[in-house]
Amino acid sequence: MPLTDTAVKNLKPGGKTYRVSDEKGMYLEVTPSGGKLWRIKYRFDGKQKPLALGRYPEVSLRQARERRDEARKMLADGVDPGEARKEAKTAKEAEAANTFGRIAEEWFEVWQEGKAADTVKHVKDRLDNYILPILAERPVAEIEAPDVLEALRPIEAKSLLDTVQRVKGCISQVLQHAIATGRRKMADPCPYLNKVIKTNTVKHHPGFTKPEDVARLLKLIDSHATNPQTSPFVSAALKLLPMVFCRPSELVTMKWADVDLGAAEWHYRVSKVKIEHNVPLSRQAVAILTGLRELADDSEWVFPSQRGKSRHISSVTTNRALQDLGIDTENEHTSHGFRTTARTMLAERLDFEPEWIERQLSHRVPDPLGDTYNRTTYRAQRKEMMQAWSDYLDELRTKED
Repeated sequence: MPLTDTAVKNLKPGGKTYRVSDEKGMYLEVTPSGGKLWRIKYRFDGKQKPLALGRYPEVSLRQARERRDEARKMLADGVDPGEARKEAKTAKEAEAANTFGRIAEEWFEVWQEGKAADTVKHVKDRLDNYILPILAERPVAEIEAPDVLEALRPIEAKSLLDTVQRVKGCISQVLQHAIATGRRKMADPCPYLNKVIKTNTVKHHPGFTKPEDVARLLKLIDSHATNPQTSPFVSAALKLLPMVFCRPSELVTMKWADVDLGAAEWHYRVSKVKIEHNVPLSRQAVAILTGLRELADDSEWVFPSQRGKSRHISSVTTNRALQDLGIDTENEHTSHGFRTTARTMLAERLDFEPEWIERQLSHRVPDPLGDTYNRTTYRAQRKEMMQAWSDYLDELRTKED
């Protein structure tokens, strides 16, 4: 006879486990401790197997019968319901293990290799402050555009539009890592968000390109060096930057191990474009660095911080120094603007080849085939160019107003 709700409720435990049949192979197993467990027997590939349908009263008689009917339908379709349940459980466990947070941790470990310490710190901060508090526990396979927007909107509301783009880029890289490693099948939704989030208008670093403006700036830098209250390392960095016109972040992380004063060269890896780069040092640049070598004590950094020789000065220090000299770094000239100055004036005033200048700027030299075949470094030409550039800056510096 089929069971009823009342009959199931009134079943009492005995001295040992016993079973009460329902219909279509389902039965209720009653344990000595009073537990009531729904079960079904079925045959698949000639073997008889049991399948648990749940515990009473959490699973009612009606619910147990629905689960039984689902299992019978699977059998009719040639599917083993027990194996299907195991596969579903395994998939669910894998999904729980492959959260965005875990994939992000895995991606970060791979990504950070060879990156500058400052870059690694900035990306880690974005993960910890903006991304993981919202997305960490989400299954990476299920994250869609609205989920990414949920992380971006609070940043956008604070008008941190550059940060919005960087955070979006970070999320995109994690999702692409999940796709590449088989933990996600859906496409990366981040590119589709460009039209629904605010963006900053691109603003290039301002830089002087007229001789009279550059001359005035160089004289102001000289006055900074003679001020007894300023750090000799900051003053030296400010004097060296126009000569080598590298990115300010590259200058402040210069190490003595990378400088060869005898050969008059500075070697380092440009993290932005991931290439090895060498800077020919003019006589004037060598003189500045030689003076610093006597002050550096045993610090590994060419420009150690006043807060301790184990640290270097900040990448914004040179910009602040320019501001102290009365330079409007928003509209006139920024420490990054020395690259604009050199790029323009080396071509227009000194008539050097654009390819030499671009290579010295550690840019990719324009070529239809890219760097795969064009590996020319113009080393000898750049050495000549860098000396001529320092000599030209000296002419401007000493020129009478």
